[in-house]
Amino acid sequence: MGVKLIYIILNDCFQIYSYMMIVWIIMAWIPNARYSKFGRVLGALVEPYLSIFRRLIPTASGIDFSPIVAFIVFRIIEYVVFSQLLPLILFQA
Repeated sequence: MGVKLIYIILNDCFQIYSYMMIVWIIMAWIPNARYSKFGRVLGALVEPYLSIFRRLIPTASGIDFSPIVAFIVFRIIEYVVFSQLLPLILFQA
């Protein structure tokens, strides 16, 4: 039961953080949305991860592609984590 619970909690955390990143990215297109209280809280949670990719990937013609790369890398990390947990769940006694 313990590994299944960890799997469920991690899955929920990954999903929530994915949604947070999507909302943060969409908020860039809405004027002053990132400056609201919700925007500041969301930015404090998401921006540390996204800033890693902003430092590595330059903008191209004024378009910032770093959030797309960050989201893809996040999904790859999620896949690796769950590919390691799934055998533990399936073959648990």
